Formats: sequence, structure tokens, C-alpha cells
Amino acid sequence: MIIAIDGPAGAGKTTISKALAARLGYTYIDTGALYRGFALKAQREGVDINDDARLKKMCDEISLYFKNDDGELRLYLDGADVTKEIREPQMSMMASDISARPMVREALLHVQRELGRERKVILEGRDIGTVVFPEADCKFYLDASVEERARRRHKDFVKAGKEVAIEKLIEDIKQRDHNDSSRKHAPLMQADDAIHIDSTNFSFDEVIDQLVTIIKNKQG
Repeated sequence: MIIAIDGPAGAGKTTISKALAARLGYTYIDTGALYRGFALKAQREGVDINDDARLKKMCDEISLYFKNDDGELRLYLDGADVTKEIREPQMSMMASDISARPMVREALLHVQRELGRERKVILEGRDIGTVVFPEADCKFYLDASVEERARRRHKDFVKAGKEVAIEKLIEDIKQRDHNDSSRKHAPLMQADDAIHIDSTNFSFDEVIDQLVTIIKNKQG
């Protein structure tokens, strides 16, 4: 099966998808990391995201791929491991902005589809079930309240030793939601046949159990 998990920023897609993949014996693919990697390269090279000529050059030259390191999927940009760098707070908004550029989405669309060709994969992102794999066997739209998503992000930053005000995270998430859902190309939206999962009032294990039950029922 191809399992698509979409949803807004901070909904827990990455954590849930990793755990679900481990439980089912599937390969996990974080498509959002690809956009963060692209954004990181643009930042390093001082590329204006509105400069189509520079972006096209980046699309032609960039090397982005995942590598399994002792069970952990790590992202490599032009041969260097950037898994940690792409999780810096400023990368979230920049990735959202750059993902709205049609040529970037087109370039990374091919990468994502290649990654999913072997099936038995779980892909998470913003448009997996609507654009990347509209034919996915099982689609979920994972959601949570803005406040809960900010709380989870804040907890992650504290754990990583970073000080970020939760009020700022709430505003960032609201802005990210607006950007992702209002962009012209491949906006964030729930696929018609996706199952909506609101994790606000559920524990991590309860969400995983819900998804596993639904997937096994679909498998017959």
C-alpha cells in the first residue's frame, strides 16, 4: 500500500508517520524535508525566492536524497547531512514560501514520486493525497488545534535546548496555515477520500492505534 498523511504544520505528521511505519514495517518518507532542504540551499546561496531564473538553476543543480542511518532517515543536500539544520525555526516559514513556487514543486514532485514507487511506503506532507499520490491506497488528514500544535512545537524546541516563546509559535503556525492553504499551486487541503483525524484530545498511542485499525481494515 501507499499511505498518504497530509495536514497542517505541527499536527504531528512526522512523529506519527515514523511510528506508524515502524509498526507496519513500511518505509517512511518526509516530503516536507525536501522543501526544507531546498529552502536551506536558497538561504545559503542568498537566492531570492521570487527570482525564477535562480530557482530554475537550483532545480537543475540541487542534489537531495534520503539515507537510512541506523534506522533513521536522514536528508542529504549536495552530499552533506542537513537533517539537523533543516529543523531550525526559520526554515519552517521559508520552506512554506518556497514550496509555493511552481518550478520548485514540479522539480520535487518527481523526486517524491520516485521515492514512492516501491510501495509499502508512508509519505507525509501537505499535498500527498491530493497531488503527489492521488491514487494512494489510504489517505489521512492529521489535524489538531493551533494551540495544541504550538504546544507540541514548543516542547520539541525546549527538548532541543532552544528558547522560543509559545506565543510566537502560535502566530507562526497561523501564518503558515494561511500560506499553505491559500497558495495557488497545490494548496494544503484535505483530499475528498481522506480520513480526518483530529489528534488534539488523543494521546500519541491512541492516534497510532486509530490509524493501524483503519489501515488493517482496508487491507482486509
